[in-house]
Amino acid sequence: MDLFDLDQPIIEIASATGNGKWTIRHAVEGVQIFGGIGSGKTSGSGRMLALKYLAAGFGGLVLTVKPDEKQAWQDYCRLAGREKDLLILEPNGQHCFNFLQYESSQSQEALTENIVDVLKTVIRAGQEKDSGKSDDAFWETALDMLIFNVIDLCRLAYGTLSIQKMYDIVQTIPKSNENLQVDSTQGEVKAFQKAFEAARSLVTHRIDTWVASFSPQQQSILQDGNKFEIELLEAIPEARLLKFLDQFFFDSFINLSEKTRSIIDFTFTGFLFRLLREPVYSLFCRQDSTLIPEDSLEGKIILINLPVKLYHKLGRDCQILFKYIWQRAMEKRSITPHARPIFLWADEAQNFLHEHDSDYQATARSSRIATVYISQNLPNYYACMGGQKAEYRVKSFLGTLGTKIFHANADIETNRYASELFGDAFFEDASSSVTVSKDFSQTRGKSLKLERLVRPEDFVRLKTGGHLNSYKVEGYLHKQGDPIHKRQNFTKITFNQNFSI
Repeated sequence: MDLFDLDQPIIEIASATGNGKWTIRHAVEGVQIFGGIGSGKTSGSGRMLALKYLAAGFGGLVLTVKPDEKQAWQDYCRLAGREKDLLILEPNGQHCFNFLQYESSQSQEALTENIVDVLKTVIRAGQEKDSGKSDDAFWETALDMLIFNVIDLCRLAYGTLSIQKMYDIVQTIPKSNENLQVDSTQGEVKAFQKAFEAARSLVTHRIDTWVASFSPQQQSILQDGNKFEIELLEAIPEARLLKFLDQFFFDSFINLSEKTRSIIDFTFTGFLFRLLREPVYSLFCRQDSTLIPEDSLEGKIILINLPVKLYHKLGRDCQILFKYIWQRAMEKRSITPHARPIFLWADEAQNFLHEHDSDYQATARSSRIATVYISQNLPNYYACMGGQKAEYRVKSFLGTLGTKIFHANADIETNRYASELFGDAFFEDASSSVTVSKDFSQTRGKSLKLERLVRPEDFVRLKTGGHLNSYKVEGYLHKQGDPIHKRQNFTKITFNQNFSI
């Protein structure tokens, strides 16, 4: 028997005929909920989906913007009998996640690549929201190279990675080749120079050991400088890496113009600096992990209680960091007929978008990942996605979410988008005319007129719940695939704000 049947109903649509069931299969195709302020999007359809997913045994990840979301999810888990499955990552809490430690345990071969990918994803997500420089290939490439080489230098010199060491190295990269000497008055070796000396010492030791193993026939290689270097770089990967590091820092990076370099420096060090501050340092960098993304596969619900409204950019960056690592981990698992569905939940989701979301969501269904993103309107996404192609990126991303729920909204663009999504139909348009003269005549006619199935202004009038509406929230549900009501792919639903399992 399939422990998690993809065709198990999540929502029974009372007004539908035929295909009136919204199933786990639909859930893992993704959900986007839109609704204006006070529309009941969180307390209506959001509450119902959360409780349904918990009751069905989903694991998941919850990102937070508002301080009250922790309490809301504690209530949801209590109602669903899942209190013991809720893991809260928060300051002064029971859990922490050391992301460098976690990535180091995954793959040593691709460690640098993976960590660079994580760091630049978070950094670029911030750039896209704050400055819109996401389409500038030069800054992207320059930042990538700096992160790559700092990580490689730190690993080569110390055999491990730490945010503190990386930060110190970047802060002390000389401004010019003339500043490479040890400060004689202070007797101090800067972190960058110290790391390079340690890396050179390691490589020199490897070279000495390699040369000492030469047979008498191989000794001739030492007389041919070019041949010796070729053999050396092939035999000792660390020597090849050190050569790349030397070329990048001393031939390229140090010689950049002051303005260009300062922008790249501050972009990277600014992010590292935030990771070194409490409570983030203790939660993500200093201590051993007490939870990992794979806990969701065992049915745990991980909630990151660093609400953006309290921790601002710091909270946002840390949640994007964990989200991206979690997404990659979820896509790595082998799917079996008994694989547990998992959900990614983000209210005010525009705060947590990053550049890989579209690619991730395109394959989330095959990994049984049920994404639920909740936001007020399309312009929120445009503003946070950034760049010159923000609208196309947002529309591309929304196209990967199979179900969309639209609540009351006063945003013209979002309502127009929903109306166009629902489509047009031909309606019968009756006409008549009367002529009074010597002879009385009357004519009647009919014609077909193409009109929107749901007009944009109809969304403004949807019920928003609360006492005046008996805690009933109205919304239109649209799903791709088979029709759900009267040969249409959408239907109007009433959600109960007091819904309980």
